[in-house]
Order: sequence, then structure tokens, then C-alpha cells
Amino acid sequence: MIKQKILALTLCAAGVLSLAACSNSSKSTSKKTATAPSGKLTNVKYQHKTSYYRGDTSYSGKVQSLKLNTSKYTTKTITVNKQKIKVRCYTNRIYVSKPVSTKYQSMNIYIPDKYFHNKKINGYSKATAPIFLPNNIGGYMAGTAGTLTGGSMSGAPSGSSSKTPTGSKPTGAAPSGSGSSASLNANGGASGTSATQKALAKGYVVAAPGARGRDTKQSGQYTGKAPAAIVDLKAAVRYLKFNKSRLAGNTNKIISDGTSAGGAMSSLLGSTGNNAEYKPYLKAIGAADTSDNIFAAFVFAPITNLNNANTAYEWEFSGVNSVSGGGTPGSTNSQTTLTTNQKKMSTQLKSSFVDYVNGLKLKANGQTLKLNSDGTGSFATLVKKEIMASAQTALDKGTTIKASKYPWLTIKSGKVTNVNLTKYFKAVGRSKTPPAFDALNASAAENVEFGDTTTNAKHFTKYSQARNTKSGATMADSSIIKLMNPMAYIGKTSSATLAKHFWIRYGETDSNTSVAVPLLLSQKLKNAGADVNFHVQWNTGHAGDYEMTSMFNWVDKIAK
Repeated sequence: MIKQKILALTLCAAGVLSLAACSNSSKSTSKKTATAPSGKLTNVKYQHKTSYYRGDTSYSGKVQSLKLNTSKYTTKTITVNKQKIKVRCYTNRIYVSKPVSTKYQSMNIYIPDKYFHNKKINGYSKATAPIFLPNNIGGYMAGTAGTLTGGSMSGAPSGSSSKTPTGSKPTGAAPSGSGSSASLNANGGASGTSATQKALAKGYVVAAPGARGRDTKQSGQYTGKAPAAIVDLKAAVRYLKFNKSRLAGNTNKIISDGTSAGGAMSSLLGSTGNNAEYKPYLKAIGAADTSDNIFAAFVFAPITNLNNANTAYEWEFSGVNSVSGGGTPGSTNSQTTLTTNQKKMSTQLKSSFVDYVNGLKLKANGQTLKLNSDGTGSFATLVKKEIMASAQTALDKGTTIKASKYPWLTIKSGKVTNVNLTKYFKAVGRSKTPPAFDALNASAAENVEFGDTTTNAKHFTKYSQARNTKSGATMADSSIIKLMNPMAYIGKTSSATLAKHFWIRYGETDSNTSVAVPLLLSQKLKNAGADVNFHVQWNTGHAGDYEMTSMFNWVDKIAK
């Protein structure tokens, strides 16, 4: 799923279970749950047996209480910027009453101790503090609850490439002036420790949930395939809201954070609040009977919009025939040059992306975003402007950018005047062969994400299914594919509650997914009325939680 760069991340999205199986589950489930009150699970009926929504597991144990036991906690003192902060720690709290996996369906909650002594931090009180919700999902693999100290890996995950465009830093390296390691965990997700500590220093409550993923197994069956990860994170949000009277923090100001596949999860949390299609899965694991919409989302390098990610990748890299890197950690791909057939597929997929963009009919500055058959057009111009803005912002902050090292960039008198997109895309370089995400042999991390309880991997695009080279490979259920794509819900105000604010970041040297993916997400959110802070981070690869001073200052601006 994601180059090696940090990627293995791509998609921990997964959700509650290997459901990819049955073919008409989405339509029927939708009909059965559409009348349920916003957020409520009481009236939800199952189209399938309960075990279907749990990855074919049943729950026979004692139903666990969802009430947070506030009498059991430990205290720790951390030091942030030479400031000592005492924190109350409520750890290993199971956030569903009928867990499939207590290892992953648990969270750690950290609260500044000052709030229990009627003191304020950064203008926030016990009742008004925002709740920061970081996930550790990477590569769509399972992630455990985030910790207060330690437990993170700096740099790129094993197997990642150190090859980068001239003048660029390796994937996972901190952006210039970031003040953060921008490191990734073992799966390629952002390391949450530094962000958690920074959030606590700013006076936020931190709730760091774990979630199942594509690699979760139990009794020989897969129990974390799509949509398990997003369902688990929604259940975590519901747990916090259910315990609002027992917690410090404002449950109306929950702000999620994720990178790569975790960024995909964060975008889904922000885009699919209270949607009825997730409710049977939530009810089956005993999620709280509350709402799951959130206030804002940090979205770093999202590996999302998967059913259109193959085409977006080839729109960017068609004509770039050399390959650097081998995909996700553990990938055996050592190919360095596209074959004749792969070049043909690249051209076909690029053409499909043109149709996709034109069909969205998104607008920017009053202009409808379009692409011509050759891939140029107003959308390409918007991409160009974002890359120019990335370089200009870096220049304005004092970064030295020599035109001789960036042949695709034109700078005159300290001002960026042009970007040659063709040369820029070549400089970034492709790290994946077409189809980049839905491999013809169903070997990509995203294929594994869309498996079911007994099938490890499935296709999720008609293009790859029609050209399948793996014996017996099948297509994931359309309803499951939809549940993993925020683009399917944004703007559907009657079916989903949209977060008010989104902070979306993508690295200028990132080759793990096309820049078009986060930009289209950003534009669709803007067209739906959301407040979106989008930026392409100069000289940055596939990474997250950088420029934390700026991102948390943004939180203060929207939350106070």
C-alpha cells in the first residue's frame, strides 16, 4: 500500500469485519437502518446474522459496562518544552460492550491533572478542553491504543526506500522548521507520542484508541477486514460521548488525527458521522447508543478514495516508467521498469481518471474543475498552484531553494512564478506499478484490507477484477468499498453529519498516493461547506504530525 516510504500504512482502515463477502448487503442494510434516529442504535435491525458484522464471531461473555471507572487511574509527569505536566492516565479501557478483540478495541485516556483542581490551561477548563483523538493505524493494519511515552519508531518503516528527488528529504523525515520528528510507527502510521504530549501541554484531553486491522486474526479467521477499523474508531467516539459526564473535556469538540491509512480513517470519521450504514456493525460490537460525529479532523497523507486511487496515480505518473521502491514493508516487488503491458494500463487508467474528475463537477473559485483527455485542464492548474504555494511558503520562511536543483520550478526575485507539472511528477517519481493499489494478483495491502473472514484479499475495482491473475480472486462487496470511501458521503447532508473543520496535509515529495487524492478530498469538503485548511508541505515525504505548533494553534482558533 504505500511505497515503502512510510507507508505500510496505507490503510488500516478496516472495519468491523471481514464483511466483504455478501453482495447486496449495502442496499438491504441501508433500508433496514435508515429510520434509526441520528446516532441511535436501538432500532437498528440486522440484515444478516449478528456474527456477520463481527467477522463471523459471536459474543458469549458477560456484556461489559461502558461506564468509565474514574476511580482507577495512575498519574505520570511528563516534560514538554522544559515544562512539567502532571497527567491522570486511564488506560486499557474497553470501549465496546461486546468486544471482538480487547487488545485493539481499547483506548488510553490522558487528562491534565490541573483540571481536577479547578485550574485552567491555555484558556481551557475541565469542561471546555478539546479532546484530541489520535490513531496509530498504518498500512491498514491493526493499531493498539496510543501511549503517553515511548513506544514509537522514528524514521521510515523497514523496507522503505531512501531514494528521493533531488533536494528532498527521505520519506518520514521532518519538514524544515517542523519542530517535530514527524516519525512513523512500525506500520507506517505517524508516531503519536510527541503529538499526544504536545496536545496535553496545550490543555487538551487525549483519548488514543486502538482499532482492528487487515492483519487481525482470531481462531483462524480474519476479524479486522474492512470496515472494522473505521467502525472501531466510531465506537471509540461513542464511548467518549457516552461518558461525557464522567470525563474532563468537551465531547462536542473531538478532533481526530491520523496519517496515511490512519489519515484515511480520520477523513472517514469526519465525513460519515451518524451514517446509518455503519450502525449494524456498531450495534454488533456493543457500541454506545450515542452519536459518532466529530468536530474536526487532522488528515495527513491519506491513502483513501481507494476505488479511484489507481487512476489518480496514473494521471500523475503516466509516462514515468522507472520505479523506485517496492510498496509496503514486506513487499517483494523489486521491479525497476514498467513492462509494455503496464505502460498500456497506465494510459488506460489515466483516461479513467479524467472521466472521474469531470464527473465530480467540483468547483474552485467559481470555476468547475475539469480535465482534458491529455490530463491537462483546470484541475491540473489547481494542482500546479498548490505546488507553487508550497514552494513559496517555504521560501517565505527562509528555506533556501536553488532553481538548479529543481528544474521543474521557476523562481524570479524570490517569487515562484511557474511549475512544470510533467517535470515535477517525474522528479517525485513513481514507487508503484499499475494498478498501484488494486494489484492484479490481489497482493497489495489494500487488497488485503478488503478481504473477508476466510479470504485474505479481494479486488475492489472492476478494472483489476477484469484483469485478475490470481486464481479464485473475487471482488469485494460494493457496500464495503463504499464504507471505506469518504467521497461517497461528503455532501450527503441527509445521511451523514460532516465535521466542521479539516486540516489536510500532503508531502511535496510523497509518491505513495497521488497529490490528486487529498486535493479532491479537500475540494469536495469545501464544496460541501466545510472549513478546510489544505497545504502541500515542501520537501516532505509520506509523514504526519509535523508543524505541530501550527496545527495546534489552528485548534485553538476553531475550538475557543
